[in-house]
Amino acid sequence: MKKILVTGGTGYIGSHTVVALQQKGYEVVVLDNLSNSEYGVLDGIERITGVRPTFENVDLRDKERTAEVFQSHTDIKAVIHFAASKAVGESVGMPLEYYENNIGGMLNLLSAMRTYKVPNIVFSSSCTVYGQPKQLPVTEEEPVKPALSPYGNTKQIGEEILRDTVKAHPGLKAISLRYFNPVGAHESALIGELPKGVPLNLLPFITQTAIGLREQLKVYGKDYNTVDGTCVRDYIHVVDLANAHIIAAERMLDHNGEDAYEYFNLGTGTGSSVLQVIQAFEKVSGQALNYVFVERRAGDVEQIWADTQRANEVLGWKAEKGLEEMVRTAWLWEQHVRKQVHTV
Repeated sequence: MKKILVTGGTGYIGSHTVVALQQKGYEVVVLDNLSNSEYGVLDGIERITGVRPTFENVDLRDKERTAEVFQSHTDIKAVIHFAASKAVGESVGMPLEYYENNIGGMLNLLSAMRTYKVPNIVFSSSCTVYGQPKQLPVTEEEPVKPALSPYGNTKQIGEEILRDTVKAHPGLKAISLRYFNPVGAHESALIGELPKGVPLNLLPFITQTAIGLREQLKVYGKDYNTVDGTCVRDYIHVVDLANAHIIAAERMLDHNGEDAYEYFNLGTGTGSSVLQVIQAFEKVSGQALNYVFVERRAGDVEQIWADTQRANEVLGWKAEKGLEEMVRTAWLWEQHVRKQVHTV
C-alpha cells in the first residue's frame, strides 16, 4: 500500500482528496494546522471510507516539525500540497501573511522532501496565474501575467519554485494543477466546504444565506462585460477535482509524465455567471435567495473558463458533474452542518 502525504488534508479540497485516495487503497497521512478547518473533518472521512487517516497537527512554517513528519513516515511516495491561505480579497490587505504562509511553508516542505528523498509532488495551483486572459477559453499556452492579488502571486511563485527545483534536482517530479472554482460537496454530505467566519467564496455564501445564517448575499458588480453583467467563472465539482489530484500523483508514481515539471488546467470548460449560479441554486433548492448588487471587489477577474483539452487528453482526466449537481450537494452539506450545530 503506497503512502501519500496530503498537506491541508482537513481542508475543503484536501478532505475530498483524502477520501478518494483511501477509497483507492492508498495509505494517507494528513498534515494540517487547522487554521481554516476543523479536526472533526477526520470523523467525516472515517465515516465515508471506514479508515481514519494518520493526522499530524503541524504548521508548514515550522521547519523542524515539518521535517519530523517525514522522519516519522519514511515510506511516503508522493505529496499532494494544498496547505495555503486562499482568499483573493483577504490577500490584498494581508500580503506579508500570505507570502509567509504560502511561500515559506512550501519552501520548508520541499526542503524536507529533498532531505528524505520523496520524489513526487502535486501542487494545488490556480487559474489566477493567468490574470484576465486575452483569449477564452484559457489554454495552458496562455502567458502567465502579473498577478492581480498577492494570493495569485503566491501560486505563480510556487510554480516557479517547483520549476527551478526539479531542474536542479533530477529525480524530483512535480505537477501543478491550475484549477478554476471548486464547489459542491461529497454526496454523503459528511464533508464539504466549511469556511471559518464570513465565507469568501460564492457558493458557501449562497447556502448560508438560504439557510438563514446570512441576511443577504452580496453580488460584487453588475456592469461587467458578460452575459448578465456579473462575473463569470468555471465552477468545478470538488469530487472531480479530488480525482484529478490522484490521477496526477499516479502519473508520476507510474513514471508516465513527459517532463519533470508539468501543469494542467482543471475545469469543466464552461463558464457560469454569478447570477446563473444563483438561479441554478434557486431551482434545485426551491429557495428564493435574498441578494443585492454592490460595488466591484478589488482583484476580481471579469471572466475566465478553462480549455480542458490537455487535461482530458494528456492527463487522462475529465470533469463529470454539472452545475446543478454542484449546487445540490453544496445545499445538502449546508443542511447537514446546521443540523449538527442544532443538535450539539
